[in-house]
Amino acid sequence: MKNILINVFVLLLSSSVFAQNDLLDELTNELEESSEVSSVFKSLKIVNLESTKMAAKGDFYFVIAHRFGTVKNGFKDLFGLDESNIRFSFIYGFNDWWTAGLSRSSIEKTFDLTTKLKLKTQEKNGFPLNIVGFAAMGYKTGDPDPTFVLYENKHRANYLAQLLVSRKMNEKLSLQASPTFLHENFTEFDTQKNSQYGLGLGGRYKLTKRLTLNLDYLAHFNRATENTFQNPLSVGVDIETGGHVFQLHFSNSQRMNDAGFIHANGDWSDGNVFFGFNLYRVF
Repeated sequence: MKNILINVFVLLLSSSVFAQNDLLDELTNELEESSEVSSVFKSLKIVNLESTKMAAKGDFYFVIAHRFGTVKNGFKDLFGLDESNIRFSFIYGFNDWWTAGLSRSSIEKTFDLTTKLKLKTQEKNGFPLNIVGFAAMGYKTGDPDPTFVLYENKHRANYLAQLLVSRKMNEKLSLQASPTFLHENFTEFDTQKNSQYGLGLGGRYKLTKRLTLNLDYLAHFNRATENTFQNPLSVGVDIETGGHVFQLHFSNSQRMNDAGFIHANGDWSDGNVFFGFNLYRVF
């Protein structure tokens, strides 16, 4: 009987030790998982620039983006609201490190294929940055300007690659830099090189629990002298409500596709500013 009691005690002690080890392992795993910095950005875009936010595994995004006409005409066309351009996007998170999407813009009837790859994640007591690769391929299906007499089907395509590098500085401020490469098979200006380079800068500042102020800008490094377009500058707010994020913004770019907004923009000082919004719905 004594031996039986000893064996039962040893068995119970062993079970307790194993249970404690399992619990410690679970707590360690939870701590490791929670070491990842969250909510760097609330939206897949800052305004025009892609952010380092990824669609979670299995999440399907439906995005409706509107950009109206220039505000400089005032009440004549209700500050641009009489003119509406739209972009639909369908974006899916295949897993936590790969997001892909398909979009269609009304301007130049452009289709875009996009993809994001998460390379590194900011950690609370570890790696200091979020690093994401982004690529897009666009194809314009609209009729070209009739003055482009040498325009061919191959000229409809463009290609974009960006490295998105962000950091959540504190609970309110997140910043991002985006080195950018753009290749257009056709440019509107004779001296504009097909391969173009730039640097995007953006960030968000948390005003309240559900409201942030966003700003982004992209410096075009090899814009041709005769190219009269301006660098894109956009400012807006993110409003988070339950199942979706609503973005309201002003930009000197009427185009919303990733290649289009980089180079074809108006001048803020001349009033060539466009009001718009992005609406994200997650399923």
